[in-house]
Amino acid sequence: MSELAIRGGRVIDPASGLDAEMDLLVRDGRVAEVARGLRAAETIDARGLWVAPGFIDLHAHLRDPGDPAEETIESGAAAAAAGGFAAVLAMPNTSPPVDSPHLVRYVLARGKEAAGAEVLVAAALTEGRKGERPADIAGLARAGAVAFTDDGDEPRSARVMRACMREAARVGRPVLVHAEEPSLVEDGVMNEGALATELGLAGRPVLAEELAVARDIALARDTSARLHVQHVSSAAALGLIAAARRAGVNVTCEATPHHLVLTEEACRGYDPNAKVNPPLRSESDRSALAAALAKGELDAIATDHAPHAGEEKGLEFDSAAAGIAGLETALGLVLTEFVARGALSPVRMVELFSTGPARVLGLAELGSLRPGARAHITLVDPAREWVVEPSRFLSRGRNTPFAGRRLRGRAAMTIAHGRVVFRAD
Repeated sequence: MSELAIRGGRVIDPASGLDAEMDLLVRDGRVAEVARGLRAAETIDARGLWVAPGFIDLHAHLRDPGDPAEETIESGAAAAAAGGFAAVLAMPNTSPPVDSPHLVRYVLARGKEAAGAEVLVAAALTEGRKGERPADIAGLARAGAVAFTDDGDEPRSARVMRACMREAARVGRPVLVHAEEPSLVEDGVMNEGALATELGLAGRPVLAEELAVARDIALARDTSARLHVQHVSSAAALGLIAAARRAGVNVTCEATPHHLVLTEEACRGYDPNAKVNPPLRSESDRSALAAALAKGELDAIATDHAPHAGEEKGLEFDSAAAGIAGLETALGLVLTEFVARGALSPVRMVELFSTGPARVLGLAELGSLRPGARAHITLVDPAREWVVEPSRFLSRGRNTPFAGRRLRGRAAMTIAHGRVVFRAD
């Protein structure tokens, strides 16, 4: 029997309504007790730290199988743990795509071998992510897939998407969607608008996101599927999601730190590190997302961690790959830009990083510090000041627009299955 006591920290557990200075006892990989005066042979001094249910990243690209130069499951799991994530959901747009049970089992096996965050698997929604035929959703679920998505794309055919949603609803898994109408974004590289015109760059309009979200909400209503909209970037999409919820549709959504913090102005200098899909939007869209944080209109903060090799990001803006390596900066950005400024409470922040993502995936053992829960635990140092130095990332991706930014707050320790998988310094 192994025991670990985490003593003297501010325990924040939105799932149980707990926010108090307490001790926490872990036994054999599970939360055993939360109380005062707990002891164990191994003790962690958490004074001055927040003790939270292990953070879960709903959206990360670990590039395996396919491109170990950009990321491996081992490096991605280590980077996730360094960012405070005890679990990370791997996207299936790899090469080959994770569209078969044996590839689901491969990613899970590699994740278990990695000394970092627990690796969860989102499998492809359609065969080969081509959008033509539903994948073997039942077989993929049996193999261990906890969600389904063609992330980066989604079926153009409403008939195919409807069939996918019906099967996902039957097996009790959520459908995650990259909501952009492809016919409107094929050549776009930044937000459509006056700035794109000024810079001579092709745009990706908000309308593309709005149309895709509206279609998928209608299909979710028809099929009773659990729909999760990835990386929402616009006020228009937020409005559609809020209206659908009021009408009883089972729809959730996430936003990324970069869409919450940056606007299209980051593209003014043609910095390829500011190129993402969906693109950074206007200040009015960013403000709407920020307001949605505290109002409860967002269910999760997710990184959309997209590491790229230097040669892919070191091109001209038009040709550079889209994406940000975000696992190791997400928590610091949210603490600095929202919590420290009083725009977001610590309890709500923990909910967005932990309890909310667990609810999206329907994983009752995660997102809580109740006795019996899996001992995924994140210790946060809210006062720790640091500077973003991409050369020190554990991720193989160095592509970030936040290099050199001074942040306040970061993960002090990450625990997965009762084991310490990351300790600061």
